[in-house]
Amino acid sequence: MRVCLLGTAAGGAFPQWNCNCSNCRVARTDPSRARPRTQSCVALSGDGEKWFLVNASPDVRAQIEAFKPLWPPAASRRGSGIAGVFLTNADLDHTLGLLCLREGARLVVHSTAEVRNALMHGLNVHTIVNSYCGIEWREPAFALAAVRDPDGALTGLQYAAFAVPGKPPRYRGGIAPSSGDAVGYRFHDEATGGRLVVVPDLAATDAAVLHEMSNADLLLLDGTFFDEDEMQRSGAGQATAFDMGHLPVGGPEGSLVKIAKFGDVTRIYVHLNNTNPMLLEDSPQRAEVEANGVTIGYDGMEFTV
Repeated sequence: MRVCLLGTAAGGAFPQWNCNCSNCRVARTDPSRARPRTQSCVALSGDGEKWFLVNASPDVRAQIEAFKPLWPPAASRRGSGIAGVFLTNADLDHTLGLLCLREGARLVVHSTAEVRNALMHGLNVHTIVNSYCGIEWREPAFALAAVRDPDGALTGLQYAAFAVPGKPPRYRGGIAPSSGDAVGYRFHDEATGGRLVVVPDLAATDAAVLHEMSNADLLLLDGTFFDEDEMQRSGAGQATAFDMGHLPVGGPEGSLVKIAKFGDVTRIYVHLNNTNPMLLEDSPQRAEVEANGVTIGYDGMEFTV
């Protein structure tokens, strides 16, 4: 299974267009110390030809141009290697790319009922995309099942969704939280046995989620914030990490402590907010993460699982 991190930033990308925090200033003036990033999106394939996106970033056009396997086939007038999309939640940074993909072939989108309803009733995504290429919603399997292309053909991959603690998107204010608001995905390569787990949104951990994360060869994990009060301390806002539905990386209850013991797993933090000090190559927070054998993801990273 080939895996490419098309985008590794949280909403707004990095540097964020309207932000002049210390991180964004460094990214603009000295990118060798803080590498710019587009918004969160992962591409994976079992055969190198049919590719599936985990989330559809608003930056998806630039991400496609930066990753040749997603270009139109050389022998075709139009087309794409993208065969489907798996959504982990209904946040804007993970779903607005569906509108950007409207000019292609029929979109096959795997999402929970809660995510689908948020996009249909909160953003009218179904009506808009259906007016162009058409959209087919598929309820994700919660036990290992074959990943199929839009025509139903096998792709050499299997997948299963699993519930993770999360929240409805902000544009669905007043909607009570539900177990389907956020999911992670496990992908298995039938030929190699390789195991990929993708969890870019995580508000808390429990025994079931930790079990999923520990049984992977490659783990892509929510690294949005390093500290609970990071937005406040950086002057970027008043919301805490918990308010925004993300478990911070640092601290005695953070995700780093929990995954540090998964030494046999390649662990990569993704979905990094522009305020996160881990984005700075020379920060003590980054050094702490790397000392625990965990890597800070960046756009264009590729893996074979």
